[in-house]
Amino acid sequence: MAPAPILDSIVDTIEPRKETLPLPEPARQRLLKAAIDLSKGYPYRPSVPLYLQDVYKIRDEERLYQDAGARADKSKKNLFSAATKVTDLTTHIGTEIEGLQLKDLTPQQRDELALLIAERSVVFFRNQDLTPQQQKELGEWFGEVEVHPQTPQVPGVPGVTVIWPDLFTLERPADFRRPGGASNWHSDLVHERQPAGITHLHNDTVPPTGGDTLWASGYSAYEKLSPEFRKIIDGKYAVYRSAHPYIDRQDPNAGPKYIERTHPLVRVHPATGWKALWVNRSMTVRIVGLDKAESDVILNYLYDVYEKNVDIQVRFKWTPGTSALWDNRSVIS
Repeated sequence: MAPAPILDSIVDTIEPRKETLPLPEPARQRLLKAAIDLSKGYPYRPSVPLYLQDVYKIRDEERLYQDAGARADKSKKNLFSAATKVTDLTTHIGTEIEGLQLKDLTPQQRDELALLIAERSVVFFRNQDLTPQQQKELGEWFGEVEVHPQTPQVPGVPGVTVIWPDLFTLERPADFRRPGGASNWHSDLVHERQPAGITHLHNDTVPPTGGDTLWASGYSAYEKLSPEFRKIIDGKYAVYRSAHPYIDRQDPNAGPKYIERTHPLVRVHPATGWKALWVNRSMTVRIVGLDKAESDVILNYLYDVYEKNVDIQVRFKWTPGTSALWDNRSVIS
């Protein structure tokens, strides 16, 4: 049998506690303006899958995909000419655009934004007047919107996930040592057959202190490696696991297991053609074809390249009404 604390963790994930919190006023006003039905409570909680085999079937097929950035004007003249200010926050990663509303972007500007995200890894827009429906519609321009099987969602808008730390702490208490949430370096949906591309996070309510988010450039992490070391990892594959464990229907007494997929250790972005190191300490398990000791040595070194080189990172302080869009194929956060 699996240890009781682990099974308890799975049960908590599958059947979250039903405590509720009053909605912060900025969030309430935004949702009411968007005509979101709050009469049945907020957020909506989906029926969570229990078994490993069921989760493997989610989006378990190759889907044709054309990157919006690949069809963009490389000069990005439509996007940049409409902005009042464009600021690169660091040399290697992060750009902030002022004077534009995401909901009003033209098709050409959307494609150029996708290319800018591919090049700069993460792009920020403050003071956005944006409904959850408009956020989802923009996501559909960039690709298939993920409907997460077990995270809270905006009622009536599947695919728009709710991130509410105070609510999460009711279900799984957090402390300084275990802050919970996305507090470790990671990339979204590494366990899927086709992992995530662009993620769009919009914050309508932010704390006065704390809550900053960090991103690190996979392009620059790869460039930090010597040419000879790059030859070692180019073409190699690694095993990546899901953030959440599930029960094996065929062997329920074996304890919880993670979804595992194999992906390239170095990814080539379809819009830029640039190579990005694609590892993270939370979810990369091992390098295919190497002994565990060999794999551990290389992976731990690669994690350090990402985590210890502050010149390839950007730290962002949120303000209410800010959107960040980043590319999971070339960044960890």
